Amino acid sequence: MHVPDGFFNVAVSLSAGAVAAAGVAVCLRGARRELDDRTAPMAGLVAAFVFAVQMLNFPVAAGTSGHLLGGALAAILVGPYTAVLCVTVVLLVQGFFFADGGLTALGVNITLMGIFAVVVGWAAFRLITRAARGRTAVVAASFVGALVSVPAAALAFTLLFWIGGTAPVEIGTVAAAMGGVHVLIGLGEGLITAVTVSTVLAIRPDLVYGARGLAAPLVLRGADGDTVVPQGAPVPAAPRRAGWFVPAGIGVAALLAGVVSFYASSSPDGLERVAEDKGFSSQAAEHSLGGQPLADYGEAGGIPVGVAGLIGVGVTLGVGGGLFLGVRRRTRAEVSV
Repeated sequence: MHVPDGFFNVAVSLSAGAVAAAGVAVCLRGARRELDDRTAPMAGLVAAFVFAVQMLNFPVAAGTSGHLLGGALAAILVGPYTAVLCVTVVLLVQGFFFADGGLTALGVNITLMGIFAVVVGWAAFRLITRAARGRTAVVAASFVGALVSVPAAALAFTLLFWIGGTAPVEIGTVAAAMGGVHVLIGLGEGLITAVTVSTVLAIRPDLVYGARGLAAPLVLRGADGDTVVPQGAPVPAAPRRAGWFVPAGIGVAALLAGVVSFYASSSPDGLERVAEDKGFSSQAAEHSLGGQPLADYGEAGGIPVGVAGLIGVGVTLGVGGGLFLGVRRRTRAEVSV
């Protein structure tokens, strides 16, 4: 659901840019409380993983595809403040290196996919995990949080377009179309999120931010032996670093972007399909960086999509990892003072 240039007037674009800038500033401060020796490297991995999975468009209806937004997934794994920064890094890399998502619409994309989707997804997740505890509840809450975040972001786009879009629309008709197709996309998002969270819970439950402090029968594996956490006891914050999990996760992200991306659906995504059907796709402007070699994930420069994907994973990991480690070091310095 990457919004292109040309869809919004100047007022909405600037307003969304201001909201995005303020939101990122707040999250930079909030992330200091979330980033520790485990979540700092984990956050860089999450950003790279979200970039990779966003390349994997999956079919949701005849001639329509969808892809992961990743806000809820990132929030559950590394915390909501850090999640906004993760998605923002992904959107910046996509916009400036791959001409995916307009530059004048960057504020809109960060506001919708980086802030709004994270807030909605995390709120739904926390609502469920406060009512029910245990690993099953965490996985179920992950599915629901991710599912509802997608149509919520789509409906927020519809409202913004009604307020300041560059083409007249019947808000009821567009809202029904956007909401309907993005519920289907949300099902895919929920499944990907639940499977990912379940996998991390099975291997390293201490690396799931959203599961910290929840009652669950878990086994924490360490060098000095396994620690069994009985049902009804809080999950301890294990002191171990992320260790081998991060390079293994990077390998998975590289595999997805470098190999699986060749099999992604080429059908237009939900926003593109609705824009075509409702007659406002012509408002999209050419991307100002559309001529660079990596644009359209290598299509503009004749670069195989897998190679472009591997470059994207590397750039996202570098930018995100540098940002999160920098925030972590600054927090340490402030604490030591």
